[in-house]
Amino acid sequence: MTSDHYFTASPASADERRTIDVELNGTVRKVETAAGIFSPAGLDKGTAVLLQHVPTPRGRVLDIGCGWGPITLTAAEQSPASTVHGVDVNERSIELTRLNARRLGLDNVVVGTPDSVDAELEFDTIWSNPPIRIGKEALHELLMLWLPRLAAGGEAWLVVQKNLGSDSLQKWLIDQLPSDWSVTREATAKAFRVLKVSRPA
Repeated sequence: MTSDHYFTASPASADERRTIDVELNGTVRKVETAAGIFSPAGLDKGTAVLLQHVPTPRGRVLDIGCGWGPITLTAAEQSPASTVHGVDVNERSIELTRLNARRLGLDNVVVGTPDSVDAELEFDTIWSNPPIRIGKEALHELLMLWLPRLAAGGEAWLVVQKNLGSDSLQKWLIDQLPSDWSVTREATAKAFRVLKVSRPA
C-alpha cells in the first residue's frame, strides 16, 4: 500500500483542487474534490447504489468515511432538520466536505475525525459506503465502533460490493451484534449489496 491511500490521515499527493459536476439528491451540483481522497473523479458506483435505495434519513445522522461528502451532503439536503455528522480519518476529505457543505448552503453538517465525535452521541440513521480496502480486521473494528451507537429504533444502511465480501460481512454482523438486532439484505444492484442493520425500538 502506498502512503497516499484515501484512508491515510495526511495524503502525500499535492492538494490540487478541482470543481466537478455531480448529481446529488436529483440535482446537478458543483463540488470540489482533490487527489488523495476516495473517488475524487465523482460519485462512485457503490455510493450511487446506496443513495438510490435508502429512505429519507431521520434524527441524528452519521456518514462513516465521508470522502468529499456525497452521502453527508445528500442526507443534509434530504433532512434539513437533522444534524448530519460526516467522519473521516483523511484531513483533506474533512476539509472538502466542510467546503462543499458551505458551498451548498447546508448549515446542518458537522465534519471531523472519529475522535472529534462526542462518545455519548447515538445516531438514528447511519449511511455508509465503508472503506472495505482498509482490510477485514480494520473494517470490523470500524463497524463495531459505530454500529453499537445506533439509537433505539435506529437503522444503518451499508453498501458493499458482492465480490468484496458483502455476504460474509452480513453473517459476521449478525454474529457480532445483539441477538435482537436484525441485519438484512435490502437491495442488489450493479454488483453491490445494500445491507440494513436495525436496532429494535
